[in-house]
Amino acid sequence: MSLEKILSIGGKPGLYRLLTQTRSGFVAESLLDKKRTTVSAQSNVSVLSEIAIYTLEEEMPLGEVFQKIQVKEKGGKTSVGHKEDKLKLEEYFFEVLPNYDEDRVYASDIKKVIQWYNILQDNGITEFVKDSEDALEEE
Repeated sequence: MSLEKILSIGGKPGLYRLLTQTRSGFVAESLLDKKRTTVSAQSNVSVLSEIAIYTLEEEMPLGEVFQKIQVKEKGGKTSVGHKEDKLKLEEYFFEVLPNYDEDRVYASDIKKVIQWYNILQDNGITEFVKDSEDALEEE
């Protein structure tokens, strides 16, 4: 499963899998407890494939950041928990993405990236970036 069906819903913890759309919004399933919830179209919802992290040169798609974490951790969960102190989180993120923009990427953002990566790992979602061959086939 790709990041295009994975959502972050404002005010709700964790990540959600998009199940189906309804007239007034959509139905999503929590990746934490598998409970289904209906979400209105007015809710603050972000699709993970649309999120990017600021670097000094450009914005890097979140999937590519997850890919870098996956390489660093050899396919496992992160060696740093999302509840670590600010300095430890920043050191870890600097190892993963040395050119991230420290002025625009906050410790709270790093916490989310680490937490989301681990949630995806727990759910067996490890394909973060579409292969270039797959992208060509869809065009």
